[in-house]
Amino acid sequence: MPCRARTLGARLSSLLFATALAGGCASAPPPPSFEDLPSAEELYLRGQEQVADANGGVWFFGGDHSKAIATFQDIIDNYPYSEQSVLAQLAIGDAYFHQEKYDEAVAYYRDFVELHPSHERVPYAMFQTVMSYYKQSRDASRDQTATQEALAHLDRLLARFPSSEYAREGEKLWKELRTRLGQHTLAVADFYYGSDEFASAADRYRKLLDQYPGLGLDAEALYKLGVCYQRMNRAEEAQKIFQVILDNYQGTDVAEAARDLVPAAN
Repeated sequence: MPCRARTLGARLSSLLFATALAGGCASAPPPPSFEDLPSAEELYLRGQEQVADANGGVWFFGGDHSKAIATFQDIIDNYPYSEQSVLAQLAIGDAYFHQEKYDEAVAYYRDFVELHPSHERVPYAMFQTVMSYYKQSRDASRDQTATQEALAHLDRLLARFPSSEYAREGEKLWKELRTRLGQHTLAVADFYYGSDEFASAADRYRKLLDQYPGLGLDAEALYKLGVCYQRMNRAEEAQKIFQVILDNYQGTDVAEAARDLVPAAN
């Protein structure tokens, strides 16, 4: 009899548990079905509208793009093989770019180029990678890592898509970036020059002349390199440099300064 009572009790407990479980399931909202999810086209349009709303209706810097990013990510997660998924990757990069989160933007732009190398918007993604580094570039007196990255990516864009509209825009940046790097090299050289560390200064002036010629810095770098050689007791090399200045930069202040250091010119 005690055994039968235990059996009935066990059955009753199981029944109560099943009833409670059924009641709980009945009260919980059903999981969303795939049919309830907007289409990739609808989601992409929604993401674009959220971008516009974040910027007051204008595609410009600022605003909170987190909603747009989440919407574009929904497309990638739920419609991975759609064209909107491809464009959503680029749109997320743009959203981060316009929030000035350039490292995040670069990650999406570079992934886009690697994953979709034949897509028509690859030149745009490459240009935006350049601009992401350009926006982080500092003046010539500061660290130039971002400038170097911008120039390296710009060189790749110009080599791969020389006729694209972005390459034409990039050509305007090319000289600016190289000039900034040249000015930085000149500033470092001048620091050593002013500290009477002429060997180190000469190395930087030669680097400037070798890597960044034709940017309007050559005459000054040549003159100071000549002075460095004089101070290093390399008079013959110094005289050759001063003569190059006289031959190529007549009428300039640098040529007048070099003339005073060339005996035959006086």
